[in-house]
Amino acid sequence: MSEQGKGSVSASAAAPAPGSDTYKGWLFKWTNYLKGYQRRWFVLSNGLLSYYRTQAEMAHTCRGTINLATAHIDTEDACNIVLSSGGRTYHLKASTEVERQRWVTALELAKAKAIRMMNDQSDDSGDEEPAAQSDRSEIQGTLKILVSKLDDLSTCNDLIAKHGAALQRSLSELEGLKIPLEGGEKIKAVNERATLFRITSNAMINACRDFLDLAETHSRRWQRALQYEREQRTHLEETIEQLAKQHNSLERAWREAPTLATSTPSTTTTTQEGSERLHKEEASDEDEFFDAMEDSPAFITVTATENTQRRRSQSNLSGASGGQLSDWNQDDHMSPSCNDVSGKELQPRRRRRTRIPDKPNYSLNLWSIMKNCIGKELSKIPMPVNFNEPLSMLQRLSEDLEYHELLDKAARCDSSLEQMCLVAAFSVSSYSTTVHRTAKPFNPLLGETYELDRLEEFGYRSLCEQVSHHPPAAAHHVISQRGWTLRQEITIASKFRGKYLSIMPLGAIHLQFQSSGNHYVWRKVTSTVHNIIVGKLWIDQSGDIEIVNHRTRDTCQLKFSPYSYFSKDVPRKVTGVVADSGGQANYILSGTWDDKIESAKIVQSSRGGGGTEGKQKTVYQTLPPKLLWKKYSLPDNAENMYHFSALALTLNEPEEGVGLTDSRLRPDQKLMEEGRWDEANAEKQRLEEKQRAVRRRREAEASDAINDGREYEGYQPLWFHQRRDSITGEKSFVYKGGYWETKERQDWSMCPDIF
Repeated sequence: MSEQGKGSVSASAAAPAPGSDTYKGWLFKWTNYLKGYQRRWFVLSNGLLSYYRTQAEMAHTCRGTINLATAHIDTEDACNIVLSSGGRTYHLKASTEVERQRWVTALELAKAKAIRMMNDQSDDSGDEEPAAQSDRSEIQGTLKILVSKLDDLSTCNDLIAKHGAALQRSLSELEGLKIPLEGGEKIKAVNERATLFRITSNAMINACRDFLDLAETHSRRWQRALQYEREQRTHLEETIEQLAKQHNSLERAWREAPTLATSTPSTTTTTQEGSERLHKEEASDEDEFFDAMEDSPAFITVTATENTQRRRSQSNLSGASGGQLSDWNQDDHMSPSCNDVSGKELQPRRRRRTRIPDKPNYSLNLWSIMKNCIGKELSKIPMPVNFNEPLSMLQRLSEDLEYHELLDKAARCDSSLEQMCLVAAFSVSSYSTTVHRTAKPFNPLLGETYELDRLEEFGYRSLCEQVSHHPPAAAHHVISQRGWTLRQEITIASKFRGKYLSIMPLGAIHLQFQSSGNHYVWRKVTSTVHNIIVGKLWIDQSGDIEIVNHRTRDTCQLKFSPYSYFSKDVPRKVTGVVADSGGQANYILSGTWDDKIESAKIVQSSRGGGGTEGKQKTVYQTLPPKLLWKKYSLPDNAENMYHFSALALTLNEPEEGVGLTDSRLRPDQKLMEEGRWDEANAEKQRLEEKQRAVRRRREAEASDAINDGREYEGYQPLWFHQRRDSITGEKSFVYKGGYWETKERQDWSMCPDIF
């Protein structure tokens, strides 16, 4: 576990003595592998331990609470405390060992007091449920029987002791008589056996008494655990009922709401002058997602050709899509080399498949599985294939290349700012396939690869490899004959939060153009799957993307607006500004991540009226918007084929000569695609157990190496190696070469047996 984020701040504040009813202070709480330990304000009161980000939050927002009556308190080392209760675990750290001991003492006292209070309430309550009364009566009856049996055993013990003492006296008297030597030895042996018999009977009685005491202790613990589980079940049922009511009321409100106007007379999007760059939000395991009212739009744009062109609304994209999109051939607009906004440049030479077997209609009790997953890492939960789609995460990464022609056009651009617009459109296009894709891709096995060879059709080759399993990380490398190279290392951090699922891709994407030397870097936004328990699943993208050209220092700020029931903007809205190295805005980007992106060149800017918080806004005068990217229509019958795009339908198509670790050869994935889900589940379990066995063997080898004083290298990916990036300063896996040459030789002897 990482120690990052500890800091040197004192872990405590002025607080009452640990023996008092309330104890407060600062502790460090483990959040996730990205942020490590974070400083939090903890309050111990009435048997409950609650925490807040700051002391001021105590008045309105509690980040979490754990009941000490049912909690287990453990200490890992000099400063760590681990609290666990009902599947929830808090990893805490104090600044000193003394402070840790104070908290442990306070927690133990509070736990003992909470248990006593629970027992008192349990004894005094007369309004328990009939089921609880029945359980208690049964336990009490059993205890009475045990007590009566113990009394019988005690009576027997007394009789044994009485008769044993008489027997020993008689034997002692016999020993005193003058009898032959042989008879004396026999009497002495009988005396020893009588003594052993009495000792054994006493031990039996003591064991029975200990058993009764243990039974009484555990009966109280079972009663408390049963009562806690019953309360939790009732609480969950009430929560689900409330969610269902809220969902229905929101649907009724949406249907009864008056229809919004489909167009506006002028463009009205806003920005604040001199505002700081778009804030980058980091996901945390304690942050909650709320639908929020949108602030004023991102910027104001006014079309320069007002007398001849209809003004296009930035916040109403349907008006823009209805108009005629003119060519990018005016002065100071995109260069002719970037003018082509048509579809794919070349038709595939090979005829590839256009459909897969329809998805079976299998029912599944979602809640029965998900209720045990709250608060856990999704990659560590054994999930049936019913929640998957028949593609791996490596293949989902390869889907980013569906609109590769945007990069082909960008490679021909002479202007770095025009090139930036196309790169931004490409970064948005990778989300277009996710709008209906709420199923989870297969977690790749360690060492699994996937190649996408489109050299003859589109001039590029793509290779992905799973380079790490804990945490799960995949490396991706693409090289194109049309002048660009793309690489990325993505680690997926996912967390199930009860009502929704957050998916946070971690890692940078690098794009280089050979002719200009331009090097672009950006990161992905957070994906959220809603209505996990109640209602229809739907997915949203939210957050900010900053694209930086590290050669020219040009930047693009993109904002993915989260969906809100109360916003007047179109859903899935994306806005952005392209600026040069001096911070001067040159292009405005607008659209939605599931449909299209447009760009408008700024010809003039001026100060506008006052905005929120008293800050002035900027009015941008632009040329008419031009289409950069438009989503391809889904194939026919896509709703029965996992909503796959035309490219996704071909990703699992058999290919000759691929590596032995290629995702196309994964048996459980192939069985699922063929509709044989029961067999796929069994095969998935076999593969995961095989991977665990390999990991245990590696751990044993590492332990043996340490004991022998030898170095152990550990697992090393086959086609990628770790290097420190000269731009970001981060360590990442980059392609080291050799895959395509190995494929040409058809020598896969170095590939591990993972399937």
